[in-house]
Amino acid sequence: MLAAILPFLMTLATVPDTMPLMTPDPTLLAPATVRVDASKKEILIDLPGIPLPSHTGHHGGGGFPPVVKFEMPLDASLYGFRVEVVDGQGNQLPAGLIHHFNLIDPNSRELFLPISRRVMAAGKETGPQQLPWLLFGLAYQKGALLVASGMLHNPTDTDYDDVRMRLVLQYVPGSRPWPFWEGYPFQLDVAFPVGDKSFELPTGVSTRSYEASPVVPGKIVAIGGHVHESATRIELLDVTENKVIWAAAPILDADQNVSGVPIGKLYRLGSLGYPIQPGRTYRVTVTYDNTTGAPIEAGGMGVVGGLFVPARGAAWPAANKGDSLFVADARHYLRVMTMTADSAGAAMSKEHIHQH
Repeated sequence: MLAAILPFLMTLATVPDTMPLMTPDPTLLAPATVRVDASKKEILIDLPGIPLPSHTGHHGGGGFPPVVKFEMPLDASLYGFRVEVVDGQGNQLPAGLIHHFNLIDPNSRELFLPISRRVMAAGKETGPQQLPWLLFGLAYQKGALLVASGMLHNPTDTDYDDVRMRLVLQYVPGSRPWPFWEGYPFQLDVAFPVGDKSFELPTGVSTRSYEASPVVPGKIVAIGGHVHESATRIELLDVTENKVIWAAAPILDADQNVSGVPIGKLYRLGSLGYPIQPGRTYRVTVTYDNTTGAPIEAGGMGVVGGLFVPARGAAWPAANKGDSLFVADARHYLRVMTMTADSAGAAMSKEHIHQH
């Protein structure tokens, strides 16, 4: 893979600092391993394997498989996913090795920001996710380009030689007359708009928020979240109406570690979901209670994500690949980490941090 992208990276290195940054080209990435299980209606995407020594944490690096691309192998409507961890022979490994997994559409924009669309995101606590296949799905045509990336960690005493992250997408063939509604995934993160989504967690009770407006009208039909240890609440607020759209406390296991975040299904018979509108403001907020007595490096994270159904006739704008946020975001998720001072400033301009 390095040989394939080295000329591109060398070109970037010769660009003067005073010139605008170029959007990196995801087509230069190495391909993922993709296969289709037509009997189960599943698409399996494997990232390259990496060694994962014991006590590999997400602060020290070493748990990053290469970012890869793949093309959708058939016309399909996606309605569910799960993330697995396997070895080189395909044997299942503990799900606790997953830190996070992201699937990104580099040619489409997000609902709340002019960055690449996040098709799905999962952490160790996410588990399998599935929508009613007859009702909702995200349509993709054969050949559509997607980018997959992930991060592993290993808090155990066991060394692993060859760890592979696998994304399994459930689909309805594109030839079917269903699902009834095409849904679009969305994310809203307290550390938006671009860059690393983790942050230093101060001592005591603290909150962190981010506000944005959607680009098209429609309804949120399902929503969930991702938090780290010591989180007590995450919510999405309609600021204009001063109304909580969804809120949840993380689910804890027997050791009081975060094992999940409840999924909010905002649709029911006679009601499709919660309506949102451009020009109105929506805020994601995460609350933590750090009782360790010391700040925790990269200890905080707060993201909500779910499914959005556009209003009938709403035209989703094309991605503006020259937008500074789009460029900075692409460089981050493709791990071309150089960022101009202006881009870094823009990335911090809308954060709202409150410590009690």
